[in-house]
Amino acid sequence: MKRLNVGVICYPTVGGSGVVATELGKKMASRGHTMHFIASEQPFRLTELTEQLQFHPVKIEDYAVFQYPPYDIALANKISQVIVQEKLDLLHVHYAMPHAIAAALGRDMAKSDIPIITTLHGTDVTILGAKESLKDTVRYGIERSTITTAVSDGLKEETYELIQPDASIETIYNFIDESIYYVNRKRRPNIRKEFNIPPEQPVYIHISNFREVKRIDYIVDSFACILKQKNAHLLLVGDGPERKAMEHYVEKLQITSSVTFTGKRQDTNDLLNASDVMLHLSNKEAFGLVILEAFACGLPVVATNIGGIPEVVMDGKNGYLVELDEPERVAQYALQLLEPTQYEQFSQEALDTARTKFNCEHIVDQYEALYEKVTKHV
Repeated sequence: MKRLNVGVICYPTVGGSGVVATELGKKMASRGHTMHFIASEQPFRLTELTEQLQFHPVKIEDYAVFQYPPYDIALANKISQVIVQEKLDLLHVHYAMPHAIAAALGRDMAKSDIPIITTLHGTDVTILGAKESLKDTVRYGIERSTITTAVSDGLKEETYELIQPDASIETIYNFIDESIYYVNRKRRPNIRKEFNIPPEQPVYIHISNFREVKRIDYIVDSFACILKQKNAHLLLVGDGPERKAMEHYVEKLQITSSVTFTGKRQDTNDLLNASDVMLHLSNKEAFGLVILEAFACGLPVVATNIGGIPEVVMDGKNGYLVELDEPERVAQYALQLLEPTQYEQFSQEALDTARTKFNCEHIVDQYEALYEKVTKHV
């Protein structure tokens, strides 16, 4: 297929949608396409800019009359400019709100018929789309898109149920890049030493943007149940609005010596390889990209049975599924997974899941075929 100029609109933060957008963009660039990222800041995973990986910052103007800075309008303006200046062939929008709406407005401002692919990632539908004040806007963004994709069948079904768009939605799963996430225990001793964790002590890990939906409180409660039966350590990796409250909660439970808040880290592959089991207990989750990252490092996962997670975690094979607010059951499974024979079986199944069902090149092929399809007549 011909080499394309693609505009990528995403959040620059550590959440799954921004990670997928950035890693997909890097893979597309390696295939010869030029990817133009448009965001308020350079995306967290976009560490190096090249001729084929470009970044266009959105400048947000403030003015006394504005109650809030008009980011959505500034984003649409920047999209319009980049469409014209870079002669874009298509826009790939990650997270419907506000990106799909801004993309449609930017396209109109540029007097262009450029195709728009919108990828739904989860809370843009399950939380924002459920709000009456935003539902029609999310539907508008989907219906103005040339093609809409969802990262799981569960999210696709929930979108039809909540938003009821007059548009078809395709499922394209998230993927894992095995050149970034892989089994490598070399730095395991160093990481454990950094956090004062004894070499043989089991380590549980959670990675997220610390939003309320991630239920860090449920993870802490579950870990407190684990500590009643076995000495262990919990790594809470990331940052976000719930962090301070959770630090206080850990203090209240008097388990601070067994819990480490690492903050944002670039070395998540090393952190995963220094750990044994992942805990991922969100109350809403369209996919759970960090689950795949854990699988690629050979870690089984205990996760909530919601959203798209059951499409990733096969209960009793590569991890365990639990319902919301069952900390004692989480502890039971988390401890059960430490049994050597079971751990080896679940770990191998996790690796196989990451390498086959969510193979990077296979998923990128699907997106590239979509790019070719929508630009065929442009």
